[in-house]
Amino acid sequence: MDILIHYMPLLMFAVLAVLLFTGYPVAFILGGVALLFAVLGDWAGVFRLDQIQLVPLRIYGGTMASLVLVAIPMFTFMGTMLEKSGVASDLLEALQVLLRRVPGGLALSVTLMGTIMAATTGIIGASVVMMTLMALPVMMKANYSIPLATGTIAASGTLGILIPPSIMLVIMSDLLSVPVGTVFIAAIVPGLLLALLYTFYIFFLCRWKPHLAPPMAEDIGPSTRAEFWRMIFRSFLPPILLIVAVLGSIFAGIATPTEASGVGAAGSVVLAAFNRRLNWSTLMDVCVRSALTGAMLFGIFVGATAFSFVFKSIGGEELIIEFIESSSAGPWSILFVLMAMVFALGFFFDWIEITLIVLPIFAPIVGLLDFGGHVGEWDGVTTPIVIWFLILVAVNLQTSFLTPPFGFALFYLKGVAPPEVKIQQIYAGIIPFVLLQVLGLTLCVFFPALVLWLPSFALGG
Repeated sequence: MDILIHYMPLLMFAVLAVLLFTGYPVAFILGGVALLFAVLGDWAGVFRLDQIQLVPLRIYGGTMASLVLVAIPMFTFMGTMLEKSGVASDLLEALQVLLRRVPGGLALSVTLMGTIMAATTGIIGASVVMMTLMALPVMMKANYSIPLATGTIAASGTLGILIPPSIMLVIMSDLLSVPVGTVFIAAIVPGLLLALLYTFYIFFLCRWKPHLAPPMAEDIGPSTRAEFWRMIFRSFLPPILLIVAVLGSIFAGIATPTEASGVGAAGSVVLAAFNRRLNWSTLMDVCVRSALTGAMLFGIFVGATAFSFVFKSIGGEELIIEFIESSSAGPWSILFVLMAMVFALGFFFDWIEITLIVLPIFAPIVGLLDFGGHVGEWDGVTTPIVIWFLILVAVNLQTSFLTPPFGFALFYLKGVAPPEVKIQQIYAGIIPFVLLQVLGLTLCVFFPALVLWLPSFALGG
């Protein structure tokens, strides 16, 4: 019985993992498991039921009163409005024209559009569905390989989870109490690195095997120079201006991320009006979808707060530290085990569950590890190792959208793809991109300057 009590936190984690497979709402599972083990902990003498009264205070103080989290519904509104305004479809059309003579030009257009849209939205479901509906029929009509087409769309659509402004980065920053602006800056190079790896892979693959991506017709696009520049002005200028307004105001210190999210939401409304797509029906639809997404996320916050509190109160954190100390594992071994754990969890769970459950438990431990000067130091601004670890987890978590059986980007894509696209083709298409993500993660592990140089420069370090 003493052994069972000692390892109760592990049992709590195991029960949570099993129940997540039931498909029941995650927020209710987290809260329910917390209440169950609060009762069991009280029975075992390692938890007092009256401690549960502290949970609402933690929920309010740690989540509901957090001004940083106000950015989530605002960025959600911005991404949803951009989806409705036609900005993305105009951008894809322009990129197709510009890259029509390049090997794999259509796939490269999708990758570049995913990169640009990632810097304006951060909503993976909307990005993948939007690009599938717009790009996949065009790629199939051009006789593109279906695995290449679907893999490109799925991988490019998930860049928004890493490239700022990313909802995931806002949540992770709040969990670890580090500045969102610093995390946004740190995520820029890793996000662009992944986009660059995708671009090189597509270019050289299509140059080596041109039958996978037949060239586009030479006569597509504007017929006159004036029409060409009008297309460029209409397609590129609006999203670039929005990116500058949102990210530029943060990096320049003019606005906080929360304030910048308001700028982005207002800017998306202006762009919708500019494209003559703004009406009452569109505005209501965007508001409802943004509210539902925000309610889902904050519901999970509430459940995760309760779960984390009970888990730590019954000795979960002490058990993990005891295991690490008894194993005599070095910091690199611990880091690789944690990265492998996050990668494995990505096969079965969404990034929300992984972030809210794993990150608060392991990040404080990683912050105490000594990597022998590998990460470097900043002059007391923010511990760089925590920023580095946070970005490593973020890069790692991008694979959770692509890895079967529960890769949500794959479900989004299959749900709106033509019937002739088989799930087996989608799975085959994402394998090279998952390997590229692992390569990007490895580069960030062994070359931490990819993550830390830009924020260090911005902070004057």
